[in-house]
Amino acid sequence: MAKRKPALIFIFITLFLDVLGIGLIVPILPKLVETLVVGGMDSASYIYGMLAGLYSLMQFIFAPIIGSLSDRFGRRPVILLSLFGSGLDYFLLAWAPTLAWFFLGRIVSGITGANFSAAAAYIADVSPPEKRSANFGIIGAAFGLGFIFGPALGGWLGEYGLRIPFIAAGCLTLLNWLYGFLILPESIKEENRREFKFTNANPINALLALKKHAIVFGLSISYFISSIAHQVYPSIWVLYTSYRYDWTTKQTGLSLALVGLMAAIVQGVIGRIIVPKIGDRNAAVGGLLIMVVALTGYGLATEGWMVYPIIILGSLSGLSTPAIQGRISRTVGDNEQGGIQGSLTSLQSVAGFAGPPLATGLFGFFISEKAPILLPGAPFFFSATLVVLAAFVAARSFRKTESLIET
Repeated sequence: MAKRKPALIFIFITLFLDVLGIGLIVPILPKLVETLVVGGMDSASYIYGMLAGLYSLMQFIFAPIIGSLSDRFGRRPVILLSLFGSGLDYFLLAWAPTLAWFFLGRIVSGITGANFSAAAAYIADVSPPEKRSANFGIIGAAFGLGFIFGPALGGWLGEYGLRIPFIAAGCLTLLNWLYGFLILPESIKEENRREFKFTNANPINALLALKKHAIVFGLSISYFISSIAHQVYPSIWVLYTSYRYDWTTKQTGLSLALVGLMAAIVQGVIGRIIVPKIGDRNAAVGGLLIMVVALTGYGLATEGWMVYPIIILGSLSGLSTPAIQGRISRTVGDNEQGGIQGSLTSLQSVAGFAGPPLATGLFGFFISEKAPILLPGAPFFFSATLVVLAAFVAARSFRKTESLIET
């Protein structure tokens, strides 16, 4: 047991710094792109969208590859190589002289950022089956804390130069690589390693392979649907709160900081206590139903102050994701953890493609003159409907597991 603690701490730090690095550049990347583009903000917005899409595309392609490589060669070398590449990539972006170099940098960022699949597999390796759901909350906690400190630190450093946040992110990532190089033990046992095959690592085949396990497939569908619904937040939050409540950048930042703080508390602390007591099924379905209430609340809220209690209540929906991941992890073999986590990461990447256009399209239409009714909350209502479907699919899939795995 003593061997597991430092490993989990390192994985938490790794994921936190991954998200912190992303958050560091969020406030300054659009402005930096604008300095390299001819044509003003319109052209810069188009290029920025392409860069964001390229990152998701690389994650979709390489998450199953990295996950499967970790099943064959071990989590340690894959995670450390990804960290080292990510650190160097930040420095490449810091001194990128042209847009072509930026596109190259985002390709590398997407590839190395796919190490989430290996990190999730590491958590599965070092966690007893009954504690996997709770320990997967580490991922949500790292995301929450990373998005609290990342944008704030990036905005502050950006005042001294638009490229300084990249340098800071690179230094932090390479320090974490050195820390991992010195202390990170391997987690996968020799008997659980499996041969690497490109047919398994192909993102399409990796997703189709989910159908081999009927239970996993059902939960993966629920995971995917809820991931699409969740894209409403990063897609329209700034637009929605600015349009409906006339919020300033500071007010928006405070709300996002609260979101990150509550995510860290729920998934890093509360979830580790509650999920083992109520079981994966109740945590997953209950969390999804809370998400339905929160999404509906955002769509109906007429005053900005109403958003804050909804954020606090809605944060409990964070119990669903680690519960679903934990049950999926317990349903497949120990030699498939990397591949299955890679498939889930690919599903998130697909959701990252599909969700934003749906959310922004609905928002744009329902605040336009073409809309039959002015309804700025339409994207939230649509996402709430999707989550109802996700909860139904999850409940049905969990029922199938009751006879196979004890809750």
